[in-house]
Amino acid sequence: MNKAVIGCFLVFLTLPVQAGSRVLATGGATTIEGAAGGGIVPWAVINGYGSDDEWSLQAFGSRVGVDDFTLHSAGVGLSIDNRWELSYARQQFKLDTIGGQLRQDIVGIKYRLTGQLLYTSLPQISVGLQYKYHQDFELPSLVGARSRSGVDLYLAASTVWLDVIAGRNLLLNGTVRATQANQTGLLGFGNAENQRHQLMFEGSAALLLTHQLAVGVEFKQKPNRLAFADEQHWRDVFVAWFVNPNLSVTAAYVDLGDIAGLPSQQGWYLALEGSW
Repeated sequence: MNKAVIGCFLVFLTLPVQAGSRVLATGGATTIEGAAGGGIVPWAVINGYGSDDEWSLQAFGSRVGVDDFTLHSAGVGLSIDNRWELSYARQQFKLDTIGGQLRQDIVGIKYRLTGQLLYTSLPQISVGLQYKYHQDFELPSLVGARSRSGVDLYLAASTVWLDVIAGRNLLLNGTVRATQANQTGLLGFGNAENQRHQLMFEGSAALLLTHQLAVGVEFKQKPNRLAFADEQHWRDVFVAWFVNPNLSVTAAYVDLGDIAGLPSQQGWYLALEGSW
């Protein structure tokens, strides 16, 4: 995370704690793609703490470090009336062993269709779209990717079970994503024979140990289209600390499987999010 991002979080720390009317942690964290959720899976929740007739601004920065690669993500978001979520993220994927880097921009929009996380018996359900654009397409094209841009569509459902494990609340989320992306777009989109969208499942479970602290797991299914190397599913185990409505910190152990022919990419993830 660069100095500008760190500076933003220092500013957030000095702001009054007036980030909105919703309960702490109900906005989730921010994924590496900029949408509200865990670290790698978008949830149905709308980011921030703005309720009906309230707006909320977010900024985030994250870093994933595994054996042969480092992924930096940073971005901003706007939430409107606890109904709409707009986001932008820039990803820098550093090829630590091979050399070089790949950059990707992601513009996202999410709309809450029905339900509210704590206040309705039915799950909160949202639909989202992410437009992804690859800035450095030469390497992805060499390994078989067809396009430098693509669109992901997803449908997410989130619900909270109260007092379900030792008196603690449990959040469950399931997301179905239609995607063309290779390695979430970091290696481009589609291949010469197949540009169609594929349906993938993503899931999260988070146990709220306190109103400020959550632990959980995530799973992200991914397509396997590039012939030069297998693409494997992603997993993580995370801890999220919601310091106050202005600041949250998330840390995780991540297992990204094989990437670009380099095996067993395991390591850590750290993210900061400010909300106002």
